[in-house]
Amino acid sequence: MRYWFEFIIVVAIRSVSVMLPRQISLLLGSGIGLIFYVLYRRRRELAIMNLRSAFPAWDKAQCHSTLRATFKQLGRHVIDLFNFSSMKPESMLNLVEVEGMEHVQEANSRSAGVMYFAGHFGSWELQIMVHAHLFDPIVMIARTLDNPYLENMIEQMRGRIGTRVVPRAGAVRGLLRALKDRISVGMMIDQHIQDRSAVVVDFLGRPAATTSTIAALALRTGAPIIPVFAIPTSDGRYRMIYEEPVEPPEPGDPNPVLTYTQRCTDVLESYIRRHPHLWLWMHRRWRQDEKDPTSTV
Repeated sequence: MRYWFEFIIVVAIRSVSVMLPRQISLLLGSGIGLIFYVLYRRRRELAIMNLRSAFPAWDKAQCHSTLRATFKQLGRHVIDLFNFSSMKPESMLNLVEVEGMEHVQEANSRSAGVMYFAGHFGSWELQIMVHAHLFDPIVMIARTLDNPYLENMIEQMRGRIGTRVVPRAGAVRGLLRALKDRISVGMMIDQHIQDRSAVVVDFLGRPAATTSTIAALALRTGAPIIPVFAIPTSDGRYRMIYEEPVEPPEPGDPNPVLTYTQRCTDVLESYIRRHPHLWLWMHRRWRQDEKDPTSTV
């Protein structure tokens, strides 16, 4: 019943948001974000702890100010996901400016497949939509939402632009097949991982169990790894950034998978430190069992 109730609320918000002028709908998103900031005390306290760990010089007021901005941005992200999913491609592309397209074009010309990574930073779902129209849809790994009704809604929005999601179980085989077929693949690298693919890297000053799949696949196939970021601008538009491919480890590196994963993580961290309000501080990125990430599956 709770899942159904949540779904009905989201459908109602989606129906209202797509009828409103876009700027008004974004204000609605900010308001919804602030409501969640007030109501979700446990997540708020977790986020403040994470912020103070990453920015030890900050006082409590600065942490709370950043976190309020984070919740507001998350609300706007959800609302604009609804807006973008109902737009024609030309309307969507009119709202973005793209940096680094040459990195994608060069990688596509030299490689049988390209790998992209992002984090829960900025407007990541919109980046996926825009990429499909600028280039081609991708195959990606994504965590399944707990609410099956909302998961089905997200799948439909992703599927509308051709994006295909593969489950974590058996994902490597699916990604390898996609790369061999010259289909680009994408992955989020900022979630806690407990399976045997995890490696522990430094992330925002703390050890974090992180997927090594993207590094392992790149080393195996030779596919370049391109970091991607979607940054909202003050005028309601977005700056979609494709960074240069991450430099692979040098020959003879004793642990190339770990080195490659750390280098990818460092790029994400650099963006978070420049724009801290754009990352989801309220999720459980660091956990007690990270000392032995392979202890449980």
